[in-house]
Amino acid sequence: MATEDLGTRSGRDPKSPLKTSTLKKGISKKQDALRFPSEESYPTPPMEYRVSFVDHLIRGLSAPIHNFLRGLLFMYGLQLHHLTPNSILHISIFITLCEAFLGVQPNWALWKRIFFCRRNGSANVSYNIGGVVICVRPDVENFDVKFPDSVQGWRKKWLYIHEENHGSVEDNIPPFDGTEKICRRRSWDAEASDEEKATTEALMTRIHQLQNTRGQELSGIQITAYFLRIRVQPLQARKNPLWMYAGDEDVDRLSTDLSIKDLEKLVRKISSLNKKDTVPSSCRVTPYSATNALPQERDEPHSYRTAPSLDGELLPPHGSSSGDEDGGGDGSGVDGEAFRGHFPFGGVPNRDSCPQILASRWRRLWKVSVGFVERIRVFATEALNRRRGGAGGSKG
Repeated sequence: MATEDLGTRSGRDPKSPLKTSTLKKGISKKQDALRFPSEESYPTPPMEYRVSFVDHLIRGLSAPIHNFLRGLLFMYGLQLHHLTPNSILHISIFITLCEAFLGVQPNWALWKRIFFCRRNGSANVSYNIGGVVICVRPDVENFDVKFPDSVQGWRKKWLYIHEENHGSVEDNIPPFDGTEKICRRRSWDAEASDEEKATTEALMTRIHQLQNTRGQELSGIQITAYFLRIRVQPLQARKNPLWMYAGDEDVDRLSTDLSIKDLEKLVRKISSLNKKDTVPSSCRVTPYSATNALPQERDEPHSYRTAPSLDGELLPPHGSSSGDEDGGGDGSGVDGEAFRGHFPFGGVPNRDSCPQILASRWRRLWKVSVGFVERIRVFATEALNRRRGGAGGSKG
């Protein structure tokens, strides 16, 4: 199915428009950050490279990936290629909103109040590449992004991005597996608890103000144009959050400024804006940055630092009238403890408040191992006692 999803790739020539346009957009500082397929019809990335798509990269994705994105994939049980380009843009806008306009780290509680996951497909078609979409909850007024109805041909535009080794496979993008079955998890529909709603209410109020303050309305297009203009990829692990953005000399910038023509062309490419629509040259609300510091006095609900007590287990098979959800599963699941605390909440983040997923997995593995060894020890002791008892009886 994955091969059919990817389709037939064209333009393998080193001077192809795909390669030229992608490099021109400045996705990474390093020259070897991107590699383009030669004659292969199915992704076979070189060592230390991962499969990605041009339409993901131009929407804010770069390696190594942001902790929030890594945690989101873990919680939803997904790989990057499972997400559609519009879903990638949803996450980029959310991270930019949190860091540059709310002045907080992106967090799971706020995310759940706005978004949920759905299977991409119908009763007759079920995709694997781009098989999951991020959706806005129907009762939430989200920013006007002006998504295109569809992104044509994006599955054919795959390439390889260099993934630096961080000393642990858990910190890197999982290897591409186009045949892995997408299994819907309970976390796809997870809603914020009453405690989480109370903790994030001030942020939701601020979002409403950003959207509706007359003369200062902030839109999804403005947020998109902002991160494209400053040349910082929201979905990349960065040295600093966007509220510390320092302009042309910022350490997280990946390239020099795009020309106005290239910027407007890129914004129109990833949105439904046409040539007659105006591309915003600035945001109506000044984003936080090194020159527009965070306010000294503001609500910082540091008490919330945990993810939900969600077990992440797979849902049983079920039907759907719209045909957009995939039931089934292999009975495996993800313990919510592995995600606990991965999304800190509050103002200026504590870098030590984001425990790595691997540490939690090792703790669980250690507990299982200790229990297993203990059972073997008890069984061996009982067996030895029985043998001794039998030997003692024969002697008597």
